[in-house]
Amino acid sequence: MGFDGAVRGGTGRARRVAKGRVVETAARAGFVARGVMYALVGVLALRIALSDDDGQQADRGGALTEIADKPFGNALLWLLGVALAGMALWRLSEALFGQVGPDGHKARKRLASAGRFVFYCVVSYTVLAYVAGDKGSGSGSTDRQSDDVTATALDWPSGQWIVGAAGAGVVAAGLWIAGRAMLRKYRDHLRMSEMSGPARRTVDVLGVVGGIGRGCVFAAAGAFVLVAAVRHEPGEAKGVDDVLRSFRDTPAGPWLLVAVALALVAFGFFSWASARWRKV
Repeated sequence: MGFDGAVRGGTGRARRVAKGRVVETAARAGFVARGVMYALVGVLALRIALSDDDGQQADRGGALTEIADKPFGNALLWLLGVALAGMALWRLSEALFGQVGPDGHKARKRLASAGRFVFYCVVSYTVLAYVAGDKGSGSGSTDRQSDDVTATALDWPSGQWIVGAAGAGVVAAGLWIAGRAMLRKYRDHLRMSEMSGPARRTVDVLGVVGGIGRGCVFAAAGAFVLVAAVRHEPGEAKGVDDVLRSFRDTPAGPWLLVAVALALVAFGFFSWASARWRKV
């Protein structure tokens, strides 16, 4: 067998593995883990809305701390980190070999999967580093991290433009997420025909409400980054915790944060539904 034949054979085997049971199981475990993270952040945000936060952060760090404080918390965190690594593996397979569906091989979809692969690699690493003993890795405040990153970027040449473009991109991503949720685009990725009537209606409620809430959080975070760029003030950029608290500080009072918190919990449940019915 020549070199070209060996390459083709290796690529074929890699493709079969990417579309096989192992990667499918990893993806479904990843959806379960994602659901845990969103549901916990939503619960923490709900505590803040009801003035019972005990100083906890309503972000990934707060969620990890919440799990670690429970019986068998470290074991659960190991499972969570490994499951998120499984999500990263599945996204990598999509980037290399294309997503499920007739247009899954388009460059923009494969590029999006590559971006998600990097994101879930980072999230999985922070969870695993946290449970391995690096408590500053996963539990650091996203607000402080956001300030640090924005301050560094603003000091670059044309830093204001770069930060402004990043903020605009996050706003656009948030609106895109919310818009797709309202249009129920998630149905394209789920095996809707296998659901019973009540299950389909429940998934629709969770998908629409959860997606809109998630999109609003993204859009608000991007808006704060834009303000930081315009004012050249890194402190204006906010992490997830401060973004959620900002909803509480609107004229609507804590009830807007309650709505957003419940939407994040709904997205957590939607992620669990995706673990069951997602086309992988």
